Amino acid sequence: MSYRRHHVVEHAITVLDAYGLGDLSMRRLGAELGVQPSALYHHFKDKQTLLAAVADEILARGERPVPEGDWPDQVTAICAQLRDAMLAYRDGAELVATVSAFGLGARAPYDALVAALSAGGLDDRLVRVAARTLLHFVLGHAGDEQTHLQAGSAGAIPDDPGDVHDGADFAVGLAIVVDGIRVRAGAPVTGGRSGPR
Repeated sequence: MSYRRHHVVEHAITVLDAYGLGDLSMRRLGAELGVQPSALYHHFKDKQTLLAAVADEILARGERPVPEGDWPDQVTAICAQLRDAMLAYRDGAELVATVSAFGLGARAPYDALVAALSAGGLDDRLVRVAARTLLHFVLGHAGDEQTHLQAGSAGAIPDDPGDVHDGADFAVGLAIVVDGIRVRAGAPVTGGRSGPR
């Protein structure tokens, strides 16, 4: 049976969610699909290209419309959307962070942040640094959160993530970053706009 590219990506996400990133190999994916691993190279030149496509699909599945409002509201929504998309799949944060770091894909959140910050009138250099800083915070927080949750569910550590690994902690941390960008941009920091204090 022949598979189209999107079928391979969809099945790769299923394998990722069932076995984790470490076990998402071309050999396993081929076996799951009932084809030789070499057949997958018709769609993807190498494993890294496949992983980039998987990361992009995970992000696309988590996309929601960016709300109307000023740039702090928009970047907060984009970052929350990114976190939710990564946490929806086993090892999703690690996958997206790796693909992004290698420059292979997962650019949609960065591009969305740049668009929101630029529309807010921030200086071009600040826009790029702020977008990368926001991404680093979200990728790092989600990666730490996901690792803790998965270790807890496997019984490796107590299954109590505590307040360090929950949505409220993320929102406060994100608000700190957004407020720092506001200050750097010369805008006043207003109470409560970018998350709970």
